[in-house]
Amino acid sequence: MIGMAGPDIAGSLPTLSSSIQILLLMSALTLLPAALLMMTCFTRILIVLAILRQALGLGQSPPNQLLVGMALLMTVFVMKPSLDRIYDEAYRPMVAGAVGADVALGRAGDELKRFMLTQTREADLRKFAEIARAGPFLRPVDVPLAVVLPAFVASELKTAMQIGFVVYLPFLVIDLIVSSVLMSLGMMMVSPATVSLPVKLALFVSIDGWTLVLGSLARSFGG
Repeated sequence: MIGMAGPDIAGSLPTLSSSIQILLLMSALTLLPAALLMMTCFTRILIVLAILRQALGLGQSPPNQLLVGMALLMTVFVMKPSLDRIYDEAYRPMVAGAVGADVALGRAGDELKRFMLTQTREADLRKFAEIARAGPFLRPVDVPLAVVLPAFVASELKTAMQIGFVVYLPFLVIDLIVSSVLMSLGMMMVSPATVSLPVKLALFVSIDGWTLVLGSLARSFGG
């Protein structure tokens, strides 16, 4: 009986290993939305588009789903060089069996880290390195991912707010001008938003605003 139990236990090990791999894979898939938000250009693009909608005074138009879709498409567009390198240096060798999953994951992480470092301010890196009591580091590339990630997020939020301010300012000027004109005409009961909205829309469409904003966002990443 003991001799027969051995092969059964050994035969069950590969099944257990496969189950663990599937469990780990499913767990990794649940982290993909967080990775998309925190490790790519998605955050900056979405925040700027939301500020632009607020500046135009359109309420919920375009809807949130459309803004998220636009941000996803722009993220793929901006991140395409990095995604191509991840595919060539990590995914294809892993599928071919040349490297293991851990090596491929490390290469993909290094490529994302390289992208994040190009968009992160050194002051933010130093601040979070001090908080983590890590370093000193000779080069930014030596900073661990655990420090680079929060520094990158902080830099992206600051950059998005700066771009959003520049986008918002012309529309704010239009609102002030319309409000002043209505007050000078004695039209106190007319809502300035009712008059300024078509003016802002006409101006935005006439200058091909969506192309300008999306193109400027893409160039802000050095693309």
